[in-house]
Amino acid sequence: MAASRLPPSALTLRQFLRRQQVLQLYRKILRAIRDVPAEADRRYLKDWAREEFRRNKDATEEDAIRMMITQGNMQLQELQRTLKLAKS
Repeated sequence: MAASRLPPSALTLRQFLRRQQVLQLYRKILRAIRDVPAEADRRYLKDWAREEFRRNKDATEEDAIRMMITQGNMQLQELQRTLKLAKS
């Protein structure tokens, strides 16, 4: 059997897809933060989001990552709801 041409650090398909989910969530959060009217609040939320993602960047356990994505999506929805209420 031929040796794999992939480097040993290559991601599995599942890891690759999970990574895409995380990056997509991060981008959505940053886009939602742009709509925050107060500059200080925007800066605080952006720093918070960066720190949360940076703090968890080395997570490898599948269940933990899935749980963090779910929590992140819930926090994103809450932020979007809050912004929508503030506009009305």
